[in-house]
Amino acid sequence: MALKGILFDLYGTLIDIETDESMEEIYRGISHFLTYHGIYLHRWEVRDLYYQIMKHQKEKSEENFPEIDVIKIWNTLLKQQGIRYAYPRKKLAETLAHIYRGISRKRLQLYLSVKKVLDELQGSYRLAIITDAQACYALPEIRAVGLEGYFDPVIISSNYGFRKPDPRMIQKGLNAMRISSGEVLVIGNDMYRDIYGAKLLGIKTIFFASNQGMQSYMEINPDFVALSFEDVRKGVKALR
Repeated sequence: MALKGILFDLYGTLIDIETDESMEEIYRGISHFLTYHGIYLHRWEVRDLYYQIMKHQKEKSEENFPEIDVIKIWNTLLKQQGIRYAYPRKKLAETLAHIYRGISRKRLQLYLSVKKVLDELQGSYRLAIITDAQACYALPEIRAVGLEGYFDPVIISSNYGFRKPDPRMIQKGLNAMRISSGEVLVIGNDMYRDIYGAKLLGIKTIFFASNQGMQSYMEINPDFVALSFEDVRKGVKALR
């Protein structure tokens, strides 16, 4: 079958990101912010409650590869602290999620030549993103690095409660694009989540050997290895 679409992972493939969720500043900043909403928690109480709720959310899931929802975590914390009304509580939860991400984020940038390669590919193929991420982080960060408008659809794990390598992630992209597994390539930086996940559906793959992600998994081999993002063009040409 002719190649019609290319499915990209996001973080570690298109976006080079570094975060540190152990930073004291995150929980201190949120603790101070919450005092303006009548909630008085020490920074470590904020941290401990956040991780307790996250753990409970994962344990409740019946998925093999469960994904959390950070806005629901913050919404639960706020509800526990007496914020009763659903709409303002949800808006405040979104704000807390953005504060958390903003303080924890140390680096956010495109890998070298990403836009150049995408500009070339989008003239010939439909481009999509299939990513393990939080929608409230990923969509603003896609805009921030200038990638908005390149991809349709953008499939984000937090919207579904499961993550890669669950093949349903890729299948959602295929369904939205109305194309088959034989008409796409998957490009990712994680040999387990991206490459193995795509192999479950018989999809050809390009492994981008970036500075992030699992570099090997069992006996799984990609169909092409890109040592730089520019090499993605060679991989597409070889596999189309």
